[in-house]
Parts: sequence; C-alpha cells; structure tokens
Amino acid sequence: MTGASLAVTLAAALLTAAPASAAPIASVTPTAPAAPAPAARATTTPAASVPALGALAVDDAPDIDVAKVQAHLTELNAIANRNGGTRKSSGQGYRDSVAYVKGRLQAAGYTVTEQPCTSGCASGAGPNLIAEWPQGDTSSVYMFGSHLDSVGAGPGINDNGSGSAALLETALTLAERHPAMAARARFAWWTDEEQGLNGSDFYVGSLPSAERSRIKAYYNFDMIASPNGGYFINHLTSPAAQPMKAYWDSLGLQPEENTEGAGRSDDYSFEQAGIPTSGYAMGAGARKTSAQAAKWGGTANRAYDSCYHQSCDTTANINATGLDRSVDGIASTLWKLAVARSTPANDFSLTATPAAGSVAPGESLTATIATQTTSGSAQTVALSASGAPAGVTVSFNPGSVTSGASSTMTVAAAASTAPGTYPVTVTGTGSGSGSVTHTTSFSLTVKGAGGCTAGQLLANGGFENGTSPWTGDTGTIGAHTGQSAHGGSRFAWLGGYGYTATDTLSQSLTVPAGCSRATLTYWLHIDTAESGNTAYDTFRVKVGDKVLTSSSNTDAAPGYAQHTLDLSPYVGQRITLTFTATEDTGLQTSFVLDDTSVQVS
Repeated sequence: MTGASLAVTLAAALLTAAPASAAPIASVTPTAPAAPAPAARATTTPAASVPALGALAVDDAPDIDVAKVQAHLTELNAIANRNGGTRKSSGQGYRDSVAYVKGRLQAAGYTVTEQPCTSGCASGAGPNLIAEWPQGDTSSVYMFGSHLDSVGAGPGINDNGSGSAALLETALTLAERHPAMAARARFAWWTDEEQGLNGSDFYVGSLPSAERSRIKAYYNFDMIASPNGGYFINHLTSPAAQPMKAYWDSLGLQPEENTEGAGRSDDYSFEQAGIPTSGYAMGAGARKTSAQAAKWGGTANRAYDSCYHQSCDTTANINATGLDRSVDGIASTLWKLAVARSTPANDFSLTATPAAGSVAPGESLTATIATQTTSGSAQTVALSASGAPAGVTVSFNPGSVTSGASSTMTVAAAASTAPGTYPVTVTGTGSGSGSVTHTTSFSLTVKGAGGCTAGQLLANGGFENGTSPWTGDTGTIGAHTGQSAHGGSRFAWLGGYGYTATDTLSQSLTVPAGCSRATLTYWLHIDTAESGNTAYDTFRVKVGDKVLTSSSNTDAAPGYAQHTLDLSPYVGQRITLTFTATEDTGLQTSFVLDDTSVQVS
C-alpha cells in the first residue's frame, strides 16, 4: 500500500470516520508508524452490476491451503534477498517476482500477458502481469488484483506479498478444480503501486470503453496478513462488497470499513473509471483501537503492522490466521460471482471446422460451425461473430440452427484488408432457459500482397534502441552486468535465475507476399551451472504456436553462436516471432540473445 505522511499525531478518530481517500505519498518514517492524513478527496462507489447476495449460488468454494500461500511468500522473500533485500518496481527483484508468478500461471493453463507501463510509471518499472482463466462469458469479467512491488526499504512480504500470494494460490486452485464458469476470472499483479498506483492507473487508462464495461467489479487485496491486524473491507456496504462481507460475517469477524486504505491502493484506479470495487485489508501503520482489540484480539494502541514499509516486513511479519481467513474469503467471492451455479437443463456444444484459415485480400473462405445437444432437449442457437478486422465480414448460412445441426460460416476479406492473423470468436446463443451461450475460436490469417523489397524486417533487432517494439519480459533487455553483448552494448538476458521461471520476448511482423525467401538469424550465448546431458532448461523459437527450434543447457559453450532458421513458409503472412527461455527448479542457465534479424529477398 502506498504510504501517507502525518504532520499531526495519530488520530484514532480517523478509524471511525466516513470512507474517504488520502492522496498517496511515497513513504512514512520507519520508526513511527502513522495513521493516514485527513482525507483529501471523497470517494464514492458506483452502482454495481454485482448480484445481490440472495441471488448468489450456494458457496461451494474450496478451502485454500494457507501453507501453499506461505510457500509463495517464502519464495518472494528469497527473491528479495537475492536482489538487495527489495522487490521495488524498478529492480530485478520485481522482475524476478513477475517471472515466478507468471511461470506458475502459465503452467496451470492461464492466458498470461505482461503489460509494460509505457507512461506514468517510475523509470525502469517492470510490467503489470495479467492472467485470465480462458473460460466463461467474455462479456462478464470479475477482476482480482494486488500490487506485486515492494518499497525500496524492504522485501514487502505483508505489503504486498500477502495479497499477491493469496491471489496466486486462488488462481492455481481454480485451475486445479476446473469448475464450469459463468463469467471470466481475471487476475492482476500491479507494478509501481508504491510510487502512486501507477501500474493500475496505466492499465485502466489503456482500456477501451467497451473493455471497461466488461469488468463488472474489481477486488483489491493489499496487506491481508498484518500481525496486529483488523478485518477491513473496502466500501463495506456496497453491492460489490457483499460476497466478501458475507464470508467474514460467517466467521463472526464483524468487519469494518477500510478508512485507512481509502484511495491508497489500486482499487482507486478502478473507482476513478466508474468500475465497482471492494477488497480486503488488515491495516498498515494506523493503530488498533481498544474496541478493535476487544473484538479481534491483538494489542490496542499499536500499529496494525509495525514493520510497514520497513526491512523487517519479512515472512516473520505474517499473521497466518488472518491470511487464511482472507484467502478463503477471496475464493468464496470468486466462486459466488464467476463459477457456474449448476449445469443447464438444456445445453449444447459449438465447434468450428477447420479452426483456422487463410484468405487473400478480395477473396473469401468458408468453415463449418457445428452444434450438438449435450444435455436435455434441442434448442435454437443463434450464431454471431466478433473480432474480425476492418474490411472482413463474417456471415452464417443459416444464421441460426437447431442444436445438432450445422451452419456454413463465410469469411470475406475486402481488397483493402490489412494482412495479419486475427482471432475471430464465434458465439452461439441458445434459446433455452437461462439463455446458455458458448463460444469457439477461429484463427483468420489475411495474406499479404505486393512486391518484395529486400531487407531486414525486425525492428530493434540488436536491442540498442530501448525495448520497443518487443513485448513480453522486456526487462530482460539492457546492458546487464555479468554478461556481454555480441554487438553494441545491449542484449537480452533470458533465464539465469536458478529457479522455476519463464522469460519471453515477442515481435510481430508481416512477411511481404512478393518475397520468395525469408530467413531468421540470431546470435545466442548459453552458459549454465547444470551438468550432464539432460536438458533441464530450454530456449525455444516459435512462430505463433509452432516451435521452430529448441536449445538447452546441454548446448552451453563459450561465446556466441549464430543460428539460422527458414521463415519462407510464412511469406504473405503476419506472424508473431517469440523467443522463450524456461528454467526448472534449480541451477541457472542463461540464454543471452543478440543481433536478431529477419532478412527477405
């Protein structure tokens, strides 16, 4: 949580004041934990499109294993220890934290995206990490977030490893249980919160209005394991808060409004955009009142977290009971809002055959959209499509079918359509009780056109000009100490952690249709602490989802080696080229990449 400074002594009256926000300020004096300054701006909670509690499903959420949450905290603490005792947003400790969380999520089957903060963040700040479970209604998204960065003074295990680890284990449990989903569950780990909510502010500001409208509520978790903590909920009486309050009420906790944290964590970025918000917190530098100590236990007139923003905020600074109650409340809320209540009496499936196709500008293609009745009686299924680029039209003949029947989908590209590969979503909306909806994906490639000008297509292939237009783990790009460039002074250092982690770098480009040959070259240096002939750590080159080649720790050698791959099969297509390094649980392997190019002729 961002800090707040005081010009006055601690005021217990603030704890019972109406919900208000305080402007985020960088830090507090470590030896004198303080309550927040008086409110600078009032906050309001927009009317939420969150179901009233009575409309929610019976709570069959799992009991999250708090020991697994604590194991994540142990790893975050170790990451900080390897990086000068901090996980601040601009340091390697933060990037290592992102790699750890990302690797676990990708292995569990999440769609994971790193979003570089290109404006408004501190210099060198790492990316936001966004993970979405790829099931459920895409028009209804419930979002759960926490900031992953710490202050520079310490490892930030309660603030805010606690929220980050709880979200990670909740996400992993969702993937393990794999329930039917009524809505989308999206998880976020924010960068640069401690410098002023910058990562979440950038994310919300970058959302088109249509995407914002899909987010039905955002839930924030910041400092949910404070040693002398209380039980606080953001916007306690709002519709968005009711699932969270219901869980803590069931434990007899009598939660209170989170006045200390109002406007000081990432939920405020969503409030400003009109998105309903809530969340859990257990308190920062403000002091516990006598009434709160009588209700919740702990020590009156002592800070909720005496290690707030200090070097002592380690794994020894965690209230395991509070952490357990918080993570179970997160799971309860997620299951109530996003997990399907029951199997529909009448249901159907939807598939596209083939699931991908290529079309030249000015031409068209067809695919079969098939339906099947999977339970109950057949029903009418209306078909529609979304995601097609400008110049492409998608039609269905017939436009609706009885489940069990098929329709022909025609995709027509205008002569002016830009080349590229586009994900088209086909939606089938049933007429049965509850209006069941299913989607299937069709990957559309619009071929390129025109002649060929011999040359190099990759931009910033030698990494000398910042990070753009590379995407992914762009923190790997730089003039790092410990490795050297093949040419110039900058390179990409993927891997080298010595624990389970994944780094990726991607760039999209169009290979002109008029060319007869395209060739990828890159220089790669591999050094490793592994031994033997077993491939523990790998480096892969992909176009789209296809792996073109793979190297490993067994290929380690002094200096750089040049590698060449034929990309001619992709002439006329827009492709995404990805370099991925993956390490296992122990012993580092560094994959140092430089001077990449795609030459066409």
